[in-house]
Amino acid sequence: MFKTAYRVALLSRTVLSQIKNRTSCIKMPGQTHADIEALTDIANRLRIHSVTATNASNSGHPTSCSSIAEIISVLFFNTMRYKISAPRDASSDRFVLSKGHAAPILYAAWAEAGLFPVDDLKNLRKLGSDLEGHPTPRLNFIDVGTGSLGQGLAIAAGMAYVGKNYDKANYRVYCLVGDGESAEGSIWESLHFASYYNLDNLCVIFDVNRLGQSEPTSLAHDVETYRKRLDAFGFNTIVVDGHNIDELVKAFHTSTTTKNKPTAIVAKTFKGKNFPKIEDVENWHGKPLGAESERVLQHLRGLIKNEGPILLHPQKPLKDDAPVVDITNVKLSTPPAYKLGETIATRQAYGNALVKIAETNPRVIALDGDMKNSTFSEKLKKMDANRFIECFIAEQNLVGVAIGAACRDRTIAFVSTFATFLTRAFDQIRMGAISQTNVNFVGSHCGVSIGEDGPSQMGLEDLAMFRSIPGSTIFYPSDAVACERAIELAANTKGVTFTRTNRPATAVIYDNNHVFQIGKANVVQKTDNDQVLVIGAGVTLNEAITASHDLAKAGINVRVLDPFTIKPIDSSAIIANAKECGGRIITVEDHYPEGGLGEAVLSAISQERNIVLKKMAVPKVPRSGPPTALLDYYGISAKHIVNAVQEILKL
Repeated sequence: MFKTAYRVALLSRTVLSQIKNRTSCIKMPGQTHADIEALTDIANRLRIHSVTATNASNSGHPTSCSSIAEIISVLFFNTMRYKISAPRDASSDRFVLSKGHAAPILYAAWAEAGLFPVDDLKNLRKLGSDLEGHPTPRLNFIDVGTGSLGQGLAIAAGMAYVGKNYDKANYRVYCLVGDGESAEGSIWESLHFASYYNLDNLCVIFDVNRLGQSEPTSLAHDVETYRKRLDAFGFNTIVVDGHNIDELVKAFHTSTTTKNKPTAIVAKTFKGKNFPKIEDVENWHGKPLGAESERVLQHLRGLIKNEGPILLHPQKPLKDDAPVVDITNVKLSTPPAYKLGETIATRQAYGNALVKIAETNPRVIALDGDMKNSTFSEKLKKMDANRFIECFIAEQNLVGVAIGAACRDRTIAFVSTFATFLTRAFDQIRMGAISQTNVNFVGSHCGVSIGEDGPSQMGLEDLAMFRSIPGSTIFYPSDAVACERAIELAANTKGVTFTRTNRPATAVIYDNNHVFQIGKANVVQKTDNDQVLVIGAGVTLNEAITASHDLAKAGINVRVLDPFTIKPIDSSAIIANAKECGGRIITVEDHYPEGGLGEAVLSAISQERNIVLKKMAVPKVPRSGPPTALLDYYGISAKHIVNAVQEILKL
């Protein structure tokens, strides 16, 4: 099938014999008229490809592509250094198309560069094609999925942070942002981050083409306001005519020589540029040109000066200076060292584990949203401040930066904050799954057990949210030993992981040598005549253990199971133990009833006969109060588990 062509770089065009390390077509500074003409021709070729590709699929955004044609031409055929033979080479410049709906012109650029045949562009948006409507890493030249607007700049900033501070390499990062998406607050979070950390290897380009989807943008062509705002954020801001090759070449050159601050290029452009009767006209967003296409294509072909192959000659060669990185087989430097029965919060054990895996792998990093003294990620900062990234109270940027930092397997990134605050960044997290990211999330202060801070701080939806993420792995460690091993496992797990940690201290119930596995539950209380299986996690597992002791005094034996991972859930263990307990299960969780532990267990037993399940969860929006009082008030304490067991035995 044709899509495999993109997973193995194809050196199919004769022009590639001239460029082993990068694609380039003019020199800088001092470009000639012929150089400018060549880049102009490429821009119009890219427009032609965008029109024909969207026509072939009868779907797409050719006018949004057209506004950035000269920008893409200069970037890919003059400014950027990259390897056609290895699009994700560690030392290559990076490009993030934040306005992902302009994907056809990005695909066209790589086709023109020689990665795959131009004719394959006609498979745009077709079922089975990796040339999807918006970019995804199914393609070997795409780092992240984009298209949910306002997210690309955070990812680019994460890449740039790694390049400057960890790789200490010469590669640069370019991010193209649409003027419409610049209304997103996440863009301004990322601008602040990039400026605060002096990411002078980052260049963001604003495509100010005036028109949004349904009407003009709020600033339209007011490039001076863009300039003032970006200047105020600490950027080296350059305003250019986005269709002027000479101005673009000089602006990108200036960005490479600017030190101690990132560069923002504000490019005034026109949507549908060089499309007669369509250029700068409303109501053409997201529409193939259809009946207008032949007229437009004829005009575009007439603008091209040289029909033959474009002769490319190298400019500044790519420097292979990114270090070799190994982020596999990560281990704790020392095993857990806790005493049975001692109490310690799993959030504190997270900090301990983070330090331990960082001691064995220099690419372990932590990112936090100004919660480090509560999540205990500050332990890594105290061990090695260079491997801690403070992202402040800007959770959307926090997540995006982590996704960027994890790109091309450059770091093992752990993101921590209160579990409930990650809900603010749900869109970034779900896009992370589309981006095939390996970011590890740790959410502390979950449930009513945090106590007096009240419902705004209580993570009660987090399990449901992360369970909905495709391919995610969810750890819910119930003591410090389990938490350290969960973090060790997460560091080695592909895809999005989430580890839920508690604020209150809980008793250590596992031996330090206990072996934990993803998808494998642990039975922590058992007799030969158990009548009910009780499943809890975190604080509720401790409540379940207490309840089991109270029930034993009354002659009722229950089995207590710790799932360890909520996703994947250990279906076989749950079913087998439930059958040994008379087919009765009680789940108890410090979470809302929807989407959490109870529903994970319910899914596991959905095709089993003769098993009944009673769910115990926080039934409504809670209030402030002492942790133990809240567990009791909302019906998930040991006392209520005892009552639930007695009730289910009556069924």
